[in-house]
Amino acid sequence: MYSVYHFFKDLVAKATYFSIIHKLEDFPFDKDLLSCQNKRQFPDLAIKLNTNNRLFTGGELIELKDSKTYTVASFNSTIPSGKKRIDQIIKSENSLIKKQMESAGDNINELLERDVFYLIRGRNKESLKIVLIHGSFFETIESQNLFDNFIEQVLNETINKDVIDLDNNVKKLLYDTFYNRDDKCIQLVNNASVKLQFQIVSEVIAEGNILDANKYPQIKDDTINLIIPLEAKEDEELNYKKFRAVLNYQSSEQFNVFKMKHILNGYFTVFQLNLPSLN
Repeated sequence: MYSVYHFFKDLVAKATYFSIIHKLEDFPFDKDLLSCQNKRQFPDLAIKLNTNNRLFTGGELIELKDSKTYTVASFNSTIPSGKKRIDQIIKSENSLIKKQMESAGDNINELLERDVFYLIRGRNKESLKIVLIHGSFFETIESQNLFDNFIEQVLNETINKDVIDLDNNVKKLLYDTFYNRDDKCIQLVNNASVKLQFQIVSEVIAEGNILDANKYPQIKDDTINLIIPLEAKEDEELNYKKFRAVLNYQSSEQFNVFKMKHILNGYFTVFQLNLPSLN
């Protein structure tokens, strides 16, 4: 069985490594749960798919975010999102990610839209916060709208006009050119002695910084947390059901489970456990 809950269970079982490893990518992830594992390419990890399972589809995409402070590391070449289509990631038959997923036994077309999670490690002196969080926490505005508003605001400031209303075709062209790519946009121009590059870099503000104790005091020092969105009333019980199905009842009693309000984006279920001491 594969899911982000099973992935979280493995993180909990190996939680002492978070205090030891130099880089988050050095964590000994359970490769049996994964359909792909990459460096410097989205996604860093992907969980295998389940077939014919109503409770767990699997297939979640995971990006690693490591920071030496209690600020979430920037998102390079992408805008964080809660879901991502697999055809936005696998763009050719020769894709390394496609080959890895198929080698792991996945039929990638069985689940076209995947949930996105971010595994975040933040540090403050001797303290740690480990958070496995759904991307909707950072997507308070849909990515296309965020990008469109950004472009229009930049143009307004540049030409000193109050309203710029870009044609929808122009917006789509700009979005497809600069957003829907996993790397830097680099171009060489004839006879130029320099090359130009453009890259989308997204950085969280205080209201979106899950590690900020002033904004989200519920996320305590030296804890590991799984944070799942509550998009509908029935989601709360469903989140509990999935959690209990993976961690047995006795183990789940060790967790602090609560509902947390995002400052800008609704409610989330938090499953929190104290990190083991190395002393």
